[in-house]
Amino acid sequence: MTLNLTSPWPNRLYFHSTHHHRFLSTSNEAAANSSKWQFFCNFRTPCHNNNNIKASLSESYHEGAVVAGDDAGKDDYELIISRVSAAKDASEALEVFGEMTKRSGGAISTSDCCSIISSALDRNNADLALSVFKAMRSSFNAGVRDKDVGDVWKWPRPDVNTYTLLVRGLAASLRVSDALTIIANVCRVGVSPGEEVPFGNIVRCPTCMIAVAVAQPQNGIQIVSCSKCRYQYELVSGNITSIESEEISMDVPAWKRGLQMLQLLKETTPAAVHSIVVQTPSGMARTHRFATKTVDLPAKEGERVTIALAAPSTLYREVGPLKFTPKTPNYYPGEPMCLTNHQDARESPLLRAPTKNQPLSLFTPTVFFPLVTVLATGDMASGMIDPGLPQFIIVAAVSSLAVGATLNALVFPQLNRLPQRVVETVAIRQQLLSQYDTLQSRIKDLKDAAENEVWMLARMCQLENKIVAVGEPSYRARRSRVKRVREGLESSLKSRIELIESYARISSMIEIEVEMDSDVLAAEAASNVETIAEQIQQIMELENLEEKWRIQAEANDEVEKLLSTETIP
Repeated sequence: MTLNLTSPWPNRLYFHSTHHHRFLSTSNEAAANSSKWQFFCNFRTPCHNNNNIKASLSESYHEGAVVAGDDAGKDDYELIISRVSAAKDASEALEVFGEMTKRSGGAISTSDCCSIISSALDRNNADLALSVFKAMRSSFNAGVRDKDVGDVWKWPRPDVNTYTLLVRGLAASLRVSDALTIIANVCRVGVSPGEEVPFGNIVRCPTCMIAVAVAQPQNGIQIVSCSKCRYQYELVSGNITSIESEEISMDVPAWKRGLQMLQLLKETTPAAVHSIVVQTPSGMARTHRFATKTVDLPAKEGERVTIALAAPSTLYREVGPLKFTPKTPNYYPGEPMCLTNHQDARESPLLRAPTKNQPLSLFTPTVFFPLVTVLATGDMASGMIDPGLPQFIIVAAVSSLAVGATLNALVFPQLNRLPQRVVETVAIRQQLLSQYDTLQSRIKDLKDAAENEVWMLARMCQLENKIVAVGEPSYRARRSRVKRVREGLESSLKSRIELIESYARISSMIEIEVEMDSDVLAAEAASNVETIAEQIQQIMELENLEEKWRIQAEANDEVEKLLSTETIP
């Protein structure tokens, strides 16, 4: 899916240039552009009544002077591009651009920026290309908008062609780290550089693993509900201030190992116990103790994490005289279940930390076998009193165990779930977050593949440079082979960048919908509360004034009465 945000009118400047960069087009594309130039030679852009400035070099320099068979406009264009591409940075490039076009301001078109970047890369002036790209990202002019054109020259927003050109050119210039930075920028389309207000990190449900919430930098503790399993969770987000880890070795009994092999017992043996202190943005610190399957801790000190815990006991739903806590079965209230690292978006399930004084379980051999012996002895004794009594006791005990197991496994978990109508309000939001999470996973996979291709493309270009430097005629066939491989990598890299850019745009759309549904409503609610508070304050002040006026009026009435009743001697 690609979004076409370009102007419906073709940019005639694009066909003026014969400066085809090797990373922009092949010989077939050049021939196609040449035929398009012949078609648009006599094409006249429709006249508009407004005084807006078209963002095109051909219209900024000798508007309408180029006709079929006249190379003057083409030469002027190449001269401007050559002068601009020799600048040190984007600011100097704008100054040269203004001097050459003899105009005080306007918006440069995206195709002109690509020509400048292409010429700068040909001159081995990669610093100028990066400076221009940084200036384009710093601008919030989405494409070319005439209403934003003023008395200064402005850069447009970069498009997918700009990203592709820069990645290919930087890889060919063996500046791999800069090329990888450009790919990272493609993954965050629409986000300005130096951003301090990110969208946040997706947090999944520890039970059904669907996206349930967004942990933003200002969030500390929040309660979320899952629309799929209909349980509630407490999310604690903050920075890790201290860590205490202890590696443990637990002796697993043979009977428990047998049950685990038969998959009748799904309990996992922990390898280490960790105790971490998480400090929220508000300054409150909380200690969490949990175990992990391996000795590795999924986060380091100083990193920001989000810990998903079972619903605390303070959260409950009253149904008559009963209270039901919407927590996941087989977990204690407030028990850590999952940890999300914000640095690498890695999620790690957590285990229950063993207590120091392990309580005796009913199924422990030291308890189970003596209990069976006592029950058998009791049956023998009761059989001597009444032959039918042992059977009655066994049936009653088995029935009680069956009823208790059914209540704990089926009835109580269902009663603890939230009603469907309660989670319907967050179902749409979580569906969008799940789609966003899927898109981010695809973007990550495409980014990894594109980074590998950038490295391979750089190695092919370096290998070609070595072959050219050797200068042996016998290497011509090998050079042709390297060239074919390089062209294939460039084509594949372009396709991946286009996919990344399309997925990033859709992700930005989902971010807008989610933030409009939550942040904007919260801001409007806060604004409404402030407005209501101001109105209440004004009414109270008015009431105080009315009270003062009433007291003053009563005092005046008393004075008038005294004056009217006073006798004059």
